Amino acid sequence: MNFKIDKKYIRWGITAFLVLVASISFYYILFHGTNVSRGLKKLLSVTTPILDGFLLAYLMNPILNFIERRVVIPLFHNLHTKYIRRISICLTVFLVGISLYAFFAAIIPQLIVSIRNIAFQFPIYVNNLTLWITKILEDNPTIEATVMDLLGKYSEVIDNFLNDSLLPRMNELIRNLSASLFSLLGRLWNLVIGFIISIYILGSKEIFAGQTKKILYALFEKRVANTILSNVHFTHKTFSGFIIGKVIDSLIIGIICFIGTSLMGTPYATLISVIVGVTNIIPFFGPYLGAIPSALLVLMVSPIQCLYFIIFIIILQQFDGNILGPKILGNSTGLSGFWVIFSITLFGGLFGIAGMVVGVPVFAIFYAGVKSVVNHSLRQKNLSANLEDYLTSTNHIEKTENTKK
Repeated sequence: MNFKIDKKYIRWGITAFLVLVASISFYYILFHGTNVSRGLKKLLSVTTPILDGFLLAYLMNPILNFIERRVVIPLFHNLHTKYIRRISICLTVFLVGISLYAFFAAIIPQLIVSIRNIAFQFPIYVNNLTLWITKILEDNPTIEATVMDLLGKYSEVIDNFLNDSLLPRMNELIRNLSASLFSLLGRLWNLVIGFIISIYILGSKEIFAGQTKKILYALFEKRVANTILSNVHFTHKTFSGFIIGKVIDSLIIGIICFIGTSLMGTPYATLISVIVGVTNIIPFFGPYLGAIPSALLVLMVSPIQCLYFIIFIIILQQFDGNILGPKILGNSTGLSGFWVIFSITLFGGLFGIAGMVVGVPVFAIFYAGVKSVVNHSLRQKNLSANLEDYLTSTNHIEKTENTKK
């Protein structure tokens, strides 16, 4: 007697089991959310070096591919593939290490000198700024009266804040700084371990990719697996293209800023250029985040130099926004200006500075996914997927449906 199990009942059983598991999970998360959150934080803490390894491998992979295809393979094409990969990894690590060392060796001493000069000469800068403001107020009695009135009104509030709020919290601030220092040391140790892990990932990246594809084709139908791989490829292209392009763009802007401020004789040209270049990685808001503190720093030394610097930054950002940025990035995200601001605001509010940096490409991927689903649904209904057809009126859609009937 042959006993044959109907696959339909197996699918029903699996579905019922998954529904039960989902219900229990939802109940546990709802009433034991603190334990879940604590567990997730612990898991994240343990897996941080591995995540760092994947991130570093992802960032070094374009360099590895370039060196392997353009340098190692033409020179050592007779070697076995594994030896070619090892040589390429060694050259990549050497090139990245030398580049980072040269960058920090050139920048760090200048930054230390700039910060030290600011600390030593800060009272002089404050005095110069006070004299400049006093002279302006003397020449404008109306402004002077308004400013003095505001100072008199809020001086007591400021004094109470300093004595009752800020000073008592100095000990807490020192403890927080100490904790931050230990956290930084732990973070550096995780990066060291992550760097070692990234080397192993780069050495076996084809194997990992092949294993992932094998699992996808085993779990899903061929059409679904191909769709997933296509979406992963699109995500990689969008994310890497934007991040790498933005880093190159910011590096060029930092160099141009250093050349321009040096020629103008702007104080602390190196420090200001680093600030402008680093903050330029943040789309839209970055140029302002870097320019405002830099302008205030120059203002304390020389108001006229501050004016020159502001004019120069405006010209530089116009060049970046209209010429250099589009040339390097192109339309890599496919987002309009509104969605760029929306994504930066949303992800910046949720994840801070890191969210502002990656918010645009992440939202671009989400936007493209929603667009693909909507267009697919419209085509299934024999409706137009072109946005222009929906900008005028609903008449065209109705005619399309009537034509179909």
